[in-house]
Order: sequence, then structure tokens, then C-alpha cells
Amino acid sequence: MSRRSAPRALGPAALALALALSGGACRPEPTGPKLPLRNLVWHDEFDGPAGQSPDSLNWRYDVGTNWGNFQLEYDTSRRENASLDGAGNLAIVARKEDYLGSAYTSARINTRGLFASRQGRFEARIRLPVGRGIWPAFWLLGDDFGTVDWPDCGEIDIMEYRGQEPSVVTGSVHGPGYSGGSSLTGQFQLPGDRFDAGFHVFAIEWDANRITWLVDGIAYRSVTPGDLPAKTRWVFDHPFFIILNVAVGGNYVGGPDAGTSFPQTMTVDYVRVYGAAP
Repeated sequence: MSRRSAPRALGPAALALALALSGGACRPEPTGPKLPLRNLVWHDEFDGPAGQSPDSLNWRYDVGTNWGNFQLEYDTSRRENASLDGAGNLAIVARKEDYLGSAYTSARINTRGLFASRQGRFEARIRLPVGRGIWPAFWLLGDDFGTVDWPDCGEIDIMEYRGQEPSVVTGSVHGPGYSGGSSLTGQFQLPGDRFDAGFHVFAIEWDANRITWLVDGIAYRSVTPGDLPAKTRWVFDHPFFIILNVAVGGNYVGGPDAGTSFPQTMTVDYVRVYGAAP
């Protein structure tokens, strides 16, 4: 991968074109909404030598296991599970190994206490792993988490994926009265391709009263306050922080089987956040 300078703010045509081309293969012209001019407010391009840990000014680790979804991995702060690859990417690696009572290891990193933002565009360019029981995600959690219980803090899943369905990703919101199996969810199926075969750009456009999910610049789902169940409330009105992780097993994907090979790697080219539209 060629070295990159810090990205500039993109106008509608340039941003749509960049997203269409950045998936690593020819894509149809984006069919989503035109993108307003936005300014870059935060980013990590993951440039650095191979084996280096993610930048501690940007990321911290969740260390432990389960997290409430019955995952099987122990998430560590080791470089074996999260490090730069020397080619401008972050590699989050799930491994099959005995570790502190768990049969697998991986990593879960986040920007809590380091960066959070309200509204705007959040995007990452990622190549996904594959295999039954592999559960990578790029998601946001309300920065009042810890003082306000989940799901009242709000959760936005920008990209969630079952490794046994390599052509399908989902995007969801969770809040009070619409969480877990009752979340508001949309699904995107990649035509004639797989998400483990190349990089793709996963994004949301988040405004005061609408969240829109996109893959490679193509909008596939929007949610507004009017879509919420009766007598529930819109909680996407405050800053959220970013989380990247690869889970193994759990109630969303089930466990790995004999056909799941290890290690499995989620490769992240960049994460970028653009400010709310002027």
C-alpha cells in the first residue's frame, strides 16, 4: 500500500468517487444521498512499523472475556492480537490458543475517554475475516456509558458481520425499548463478492434526526425517530466513542466449527470521522 498524507475535507462529488473506488474493485456508481461538505475531525491511518501497538493517544483496550454476549475469546492488549502490519493497516487477530481459561484470544480496542463525537460521518476501510463463529464489528457506544446503563446510552453498529455469511453485513441501532433482538437493523448483501476478499468502506451519515448506513458509498438503510417503537426515545443526541473488535463465538454467530481456520484477521486501513454538516 502506498503511503498516505492526512486526508483533506471532501466535497460531495470527490467523496462519493473516493468511496466508490476505495473498495478494492470496480463498484457501481454510488446510489446513496449526496454527501454534504464535511471537515475531517479525527482519524487514524495506522501508519507505522510492523508489530507496533495501536497509537495510545487514540486507542485503549478492553481486556477480558464474555462482555455479556457469551463470546469465547479472551481480549488482550498483546501485539499478537492487535498491531500495525507495516503496510498502513491495523491487524486485529483472533487466535486459537489456551489463554487464562479461554480457548481463543483476540482484541477489542476503543476511543473511550480519548475521542467521542456527536453526528457527522464515521467510516472505516476494512477487509473482514471469514469462518463460522467469527464476529467482527465496527461500532459506536454513547460516551455516557458507565453512568447510564446500556442500552440507554445508545449503540450504533456501523458494521457487524457473521463470518459464516461472508457476503452480508448489517447495521443497527440499540436504545431503550429497541435493543438486542429488537434493535432496528438493516442488511447489505455484496453482489457477486465477499467481504473477506478485499477492502470495503463501511460508514454512517449521522444527523440530528437520521442515521444512514453505507457500504462503498451505497446507502442501504436509514433510521429516524419516527421509526422507533411507540413510547421509546431517540438517544442519538450526544457524543459516542468508537470500538473495533473481533469476537469469537457468542449469541450472534454461534461457536466456530471444524471448518473455521485460525488465525483470523480483520485488517483496518483507516478510521476517519468527519464533522456534522454545516
